[in-house]
Order: sequence, then structure tokens, then C-alpha cells
Amino acid sequence: MKVVVTGGAGFIGANLCNRLSADFDEVVVLDDLSTGYKANLAGMPVTLTEGTILDRGFVETTLSGAESVVHLAARPSVPRSLSDPIATHDANSTGTAVVLEAARAVGCTHVIVASSSSVYGDTAVLPKHESLPVAPRSPYAASKLATESYALAWGTSFGLDVLALRFFNVFGPLQSAGHAYAAVIPTFVSAALAGEPLPVHGDGRQTRDFTFVGSVTAVITEAVRQRVAHPGPVNLAFGNRCSLLEVVSELEKILDRRLPLRHQPARPGDVRDSQADQTLVRSLFPDVCPTEFPTGLRRTVEWFRVNALSQRS
Repeated sequence: MKVVVTGGAGFIGANLCNRLSADFDEVVVLDDLSTGYKANLAGMPVTLTEGTILDRGFVETTLSGAESVVHLAARPSVPRSLSDPIATHDANSTGTAVVLEAARAVGCTHVIVASSSSVYGDTAVLPKHESLPVAPRSPYAASKLATESYALAWGTSFGLDVLALRFFNVFGPLQSAGHAYAAVIPTFVSAALAGEPLPVHGDGRQTRDFTFVGSVTAVITEAVRQRVAHPGPVNLAFGNRCSLLEVVSELEKILDRRLPLRHQPARPGDVRDSQADQTLVRSLFPDVCPTEFPTGLRRTVEWFRVNALSQRS
């Protein structure tokens, strides 16, 4: 069975490919390496095809013969979308439409796409369930709403089996740090290991539903294996809500020392609180046992300790 992963050289994609390659005959990565790295795939029995998801002919050729495609390729980051919203739209919105059309053209009828919890906006309702109204607060969030909307529309209109997963603050090994758009956990871990103050935007009491990448890849692998589809979006998180200050506290336990903080202004487009209602994902994937946050954070720290030099280069 052939599975194609767009964006497979990125953080989530490479972790997923490592897992998929143990279960499926052929795993093909489609990536333009704009945010992914060949090194992430080192030693894996996968095929890397370099190119952009905006090239429909190239995507069709790559998808030919595939039974499933996992579409992770995207331009990530809320701040990055604020600096160049059109580039975010092109990659995330138009790129998704191209992948869906390419899949339809070559007869690949199972498509999994990555959406985001950012589509909920700053609603006060917690936990956030899939029937809540959406209210994107950034171009990135709007582009991810387009991603899931296109996928679900293609499913209804053209008979594709689609699964639109809303990711919630995924973290773990291979996640990059040391750049302006880095996510909070790799930023914290990298700074802590370097003996630097941890940069905290705002008061640090904002909360997130942090999801270890191993939990994400377990769900997606099972979705590919069982050809899971759903008529609406599905939260991919398991209720591991904690504040940034609680993340710092957990890091202090792991490292067994106090960590200095450097508070900075809150970032435009960020939501205050986030937590997933996990009812639907649990019902669709009852056999997946998610990794608890402290365990996932410890594994992440262990990976960063080994790879600290390359992460900060």
C-alpha cells in the first residue's frame, strides 16, 4: 500500500513517516523543504520527492497509485501569517485545493488534512467542541479553516473519504527552535538547556492543550490503516490543558532547577485559552492511548539534549 505525506520532511510529517514506514509498503514524502529538512528523514525507508504542492502536475504524479494521502504541507505560524498573509493563503488554502484535485484526478480517494485549533478563535467556551462557531483571529487561522472546509466540501461534492483533523499545539522531537516563528515548547526547552531566560509572551497564564507528537502520529496511522473518514472536523487533542507558567514549572521538575523568565508583550492574533473536547476523537480512535503531557515533555527534553547543537545552529 502506498501512502503519500505532503510536508513529510517537517516536524510532524517526519515523525509520522517514521511510524507509517513500519506498517506500510511504500511511504512517499512530497516536500519543498521550505520548512522541512532532509535530515529529519535520515535512515527511514521512505522516498522523498522535492517540489511544491502548488504544482498540480507534480502533485498528481506523486500521488499516482496512492491509496491515502496525508496532507500536512503548510506555511505554519500565526506571526508568519501576519507578516505575509498572501503567502500563507497560497500555501495553505490554494495548496490544499490543488492536493484535493490531484487526489481526485488520480483516484486517490482517502485524504487526511491538518487543520488547527486556531479556527475557534478566542471564544470563552472550554473545552472547545467541534460544533462551536469558528472565529479565526489571524490569516493563518483563516487559511486552516479553508483547509478543512475545502476537504469536507470535496468529500461531499466528489465522494472522497476525508478526515479533517484540528491539531492543538503539537510538540515533541524534531520540532525546531531558535528562530522567530518557533513554537513555545521548543523555545522554552532550547533556552533552558542553554541557560538563558525563557521568553514568555504576556503574563504566561494563557493556556494551551499541548499534544505530544506521538499521540498525533498514532491517530493518523490508525486513520490510514482503517481508512477513517468523518463528515465534519475532528479535534486531535486529549485535554492536556496547562498554562505556559505550568509548562515552566514542569520543565523545572525535569531539569531540577529554577528557570528565569523574560516577559515580553502578548503577540497579536494569539488566543487566550485553548482546550479540546476529546469526545469525538476518542470515539473514532478508541484504541489510541495518548501520551500524557509530563511524559511527552520529558521525551522532548531528552531529544533536545542530544540535538542541542544542531537546534541552535
